[in-house]
Amino acid sequence: MEHVALYRAWRPQSFQDMVGQQHIIRTLQNAIREDRLAHAYLFSGPRGTGKTSAAKILAKAVNCEQGPGPEPCNECEACRRITAGAVMDVLEIDAASNRGVEEIRDLRDKVKYAPTEVRQKVYIIDEVHMLTTEAFNALLKTLEEPPPHVMFILATTEPHRLPATVISRCQRFDFRRVSLDEQCDRLKQICQKEGIAADDEAIQYIARLSDGGMRDALSILDQLASFTEGQVSYQQVLEMTGGIPSRQFAELAGTLLKGDIGGVLQMIERLMQEGKSADKCMENLLYYFRDLLMIKMVPKADKLTERVLEPDAFSEMAAAFSKAQLFKIIDTLNHYQTEMKYAMQPQMLFEVALLKLCSIAEGGAAADRDPASLASASVAPSAAQGADSAQVEQLRRQLQELEKKLDQALKSGSVGSGSKAEADRSARPRTPAPRISSTAKIPAHLDRYLANRSSEEFSGIQQKWNQVLQRVKEEKVTIHAWFMNGDPVSVWEDAVLVAFKNDIHRETTEKPANKQVIERVLEQQLGKPYRLVTMMQKDWNEAAEGASVPAAEPFELQHPELDGQEGSKEPWVDEAVQLFGEQLVVIKD
Repeated sequence: MEHVALYRAWRPQSFQDMVGQQHIIRTLQNAIREDRLAHAYLFSGPRGTGKTSAAKILAKAVNCEQGPGPEPCNECEACRRITAGAVMDVLEIDAASNRGVEEIRDLRDKVKYAPTEVRQKVYIIDEVHMLTTEAFNALLKTLEEPPPHVMFILATTEPHRLPATVISRCQRFDFRRVSLDEQCDRLKQICQKEGIAADDEAIQYIARLSDGGMRDALSILDQLASFTEGQVSYQQVLEMTGGIPSRQFAELAGTLLKGDIGGVLQMIERLMQEGKSADKCMENLLYYFRDLLMIKMVPKADKLTERVLEPDAFSEMAAAFSKAQLFKIIDTLNHYQTEMKYAMQPQMLFEVALLKLCSIAEGGAAADRDPASLASASVAPSAAQGADSAQVEQLRRQLQELEKKLDQALKSGSVGSGSKAEADRSARPRTPAPRISSTAKIPAHLDRYLANRSSEEFSGIQQKWNQVLQRVKEEKVTIHAWFMNGDPVSVWEDAVLVAFKNDIHRETTEKPANKQVIERVLEQQLGKPYRLVTMMQKDWNEAAEGASVPAAEPFELQHPELDGQEGSKEPWVDEAVQLFGEQLVVIKD
């Protein structure tokens, strides 16, 4: 017999089968009893919480041959055929693939016809936020005043994308995430009936992974049951899903508290060898320290989070950190988690983040710690303390230098070029640079670029620029979309300076992969290798204006003697002749 996925086999067929949405179920059942059903409903909430299931159950309840009643019988012909999707008057529409105005106009034309198989027509429009603006406009009037035999049920995970005019025409029900306890009870019930042996700890971990979505929990359970041949243990769940047990985080937190940099690096390497991803480790570690902070600041805070399985162990670890330490640790992890989204080497950022946490944990304030522990710490041998503190201070300085270099590399999009440019600028005396008001990236040797903006080489580049853009477009149209926002403004040695009007376009163009494509095209079209250097257009304009401002000395025209001839008494006349030629200059008294 063909296997049916658990989330399909155990899809709720009546209101009493639904998990975690009692506030919605009670309202709908009372509306059916009192004959106060609305003509349009909006079901919104996270994925896998029962929106579409509730819509189909409501369609069966209003069309049941034994009703309408608060529960469908699921035995009559109407209920069975609606469950099988064989009733033409109960239509389930996927708005993601039927999002155009023509599909909605066709629906609007068919709405006026009376139902032929059941009591009431029901249109279930799933992922309704995917409809186009024109489709919503075509639906508005029908949604507001449909025929008496029609009911609309709109389901969406993103209600904020719906027009207010649509929302105001519907009764809105917000589905919430299913709680951990409700999910665990449901999973245990399904395991019992499916013959799956699962540990309580494994079921709790599956429920936490699903993030409140019952469908996701059943999908994970189905996958694990196949992987483990019906014997699901906590360790097997961790291995299958790539999860990390809380005891490993407790061990890592203890290592951070000691400031054991070598131990931290060894633990990171072990996690990577086990196949864990750096970004997932960062996310889980952030949650772990968040839970420590909650337990430290709020009594019985283990009830506020569904991730704490061993409150005593968490309380003991939370007592070892001060509040200031935990706040700073969470801020640091959050900062590096954001940076990891755009990093080429996320593991490196994860390592840097944990090395920084070592200094925070070791050097943090001890005001919140137990006086007994402070007293015991004060009697440690002073010589060993002095040696350890000196070593830690040296490591801390090295870490700060590493962070500065890393920040510079992330901002510039390349590694190694910044230091050379700074060395060149400091080694060579220059005239004062023009005033730049922006904080954006300013290339080195800006004065050389300003001096070469009218050079013959740059004129040749300008003539071929359209060919460069076209070739970039042929290589990758997405890079062309960002790169065309910039204009070439100068050239110096092996670098072409391009000024951008928008900082987002400049930053995207500066990404190493995009920059490599552009520089390859520059070499093909211009005949020799060129580097791409970028800056903001407004900064270039200010620099150009500053370069054209007269010096503080008075401006005088001085004409050198030409061919030994004596200059005239009016030096500006000689200057005009030199500039424009004798044929074009007419002297009038």
